[in-house]
Amino acid sequence: MDQGNTAFLLIAAALVLLMTPGLAFFYGGLVKAKSVISMMMMSFGALGLIGVLWVLYGYAISFADGPDGAAADANFIGIDGVLGINLGEIGLGDSYAEASVTEADFPNLAFVAFQATFAILTVALISGAIADRAKFGAWMVFAGVWATVVYFPVASWVFNFTLGEDGSVVDGGWIAYTVGAIDFAGGTAVHINAGAAALALALVLGKRVNFAKGAHVPHNPPFVLLGAGLLWFGWFGFNAGSELAADGIAAIAFLNTIAAPAAAILGWLVVEKIKDGKPTSIGAASGAVAGLVAITPACAVLTPGWSLLLGAIAGVVCALAIDLKFKLGFDDSLDVVGIHLVGGLVGTLYIGLFATDLGLFTGGDASQLGKQALAAFAVLIYSFVLSFAIGWVINKTMGFRVRNEDEVAGIDTVVHGETGYVLAD
Repeated sequence: MDQGNTAFLLIAAALVLLMTPGLAFFYGGLVKAKSVISMMMMSFGALGLIGVLWVLYGYAISFADGPDGAAADANFIGIDGVLGINLGEIGLGDSYAEASVTEADFPNLAFVAFQATFAILTVALISGAIADRAKFGAWMVFAGVWATVVYFPVASWVFNFTLGEDGSVVDGGWIAYTVGAIDFAGGTAVHINAGAAALALALVLGKRVNFAKGAHVPHNPPFVLLGAGLLWFGWFGFNAGSELAADGIAAIAFLNTIAAPAAAILGWLVVEKIKDGKPTSIGAASGAVAGLVAITPACAVLTPGWSLLLGAIAGVVCALAIDLKFKLGFDDSLDVVGIHLVGGLVGTLYIGLFATDLGLFTGGDASQLGKQALAAFAVLIYSFVLSFAIGWVINKTMGFRVRNEDEVAGIDTVVHGETGYVLAD
């Protein structure tokens, strides 16, 4: 076992897990003060629920053959044995964590933990589209069903792989292996997937009361900046960690995770200056996230220069895309569609143009662009259709939205019996 690679993967998993609390701060600062607890609880609710479901059966669905062909099996439920417990190997000297090691020389359970954090974050991302108006119980039901029928299968399409005896990939999910699309860290499985689901839920729940441009102002920009900083910090685990080894590919992914969001901040702020006359802290934070989203699928296949260009494009495009909700009439509260769906599409398609030795303008031909487009729109359509169906059923049965009067008053006290700011005893 390579202790260096093992430590690298475990640290990366911890960094990605930190992204969900970071997202809670990012989203929490963007809503009104009387909804901040509700917003942050949707992230923490996803953390609790999806973490449990991943151990019970999520990993078994997503990695039926495991990353080395032996870590999981389609005939059992959970990570091993029944409900994640293998009684024959625990405490008997030859533990599961030691006995099952991939060709990359780290325990399979390190890979299981790393992928768990991806599942948690992806579900939490969706919640921003329904801020200020969703019931917590309905959200939790949606999160569990969506993870089961949408995220776990899509993760298998993108992230699952089987290694041969020589360590090379011999089989895998249909998007990554059969189609041949490149998605290094989750542009399709995470961002397009969550963005399409966010659009579906925004349509199911309808618009907030008094929905109009400028009607809903972020109540705490410092929270937004803190959240963006935590997300960026965790994103190094997200992108570099997806190499599963501390090597040169991880290093280029790490550097590109600095370059693209940095350029995206500048791109977003330029658009704000031209459109509104003032660059804002919310714009800087949103630009950073847009750049991080765009570089996610491409971080290992671009040179730093092309990453800078991608970041600048993503910052500009996403800054313009967030106004689509006003033109098209859907209420995506915190711009999950404009940042994650649009940013994910930009980054995924950009690979077909500028990926080293594969892109249309960097030594390849148009075939890779076609592969990228097929992967992106397959996930988009699959996620949107099923998300809309799940949300519609929940809305028609238990109800997904709080009453209008509760929304206006602020749903923290109604749903959770708490307030975000207690200013006096």
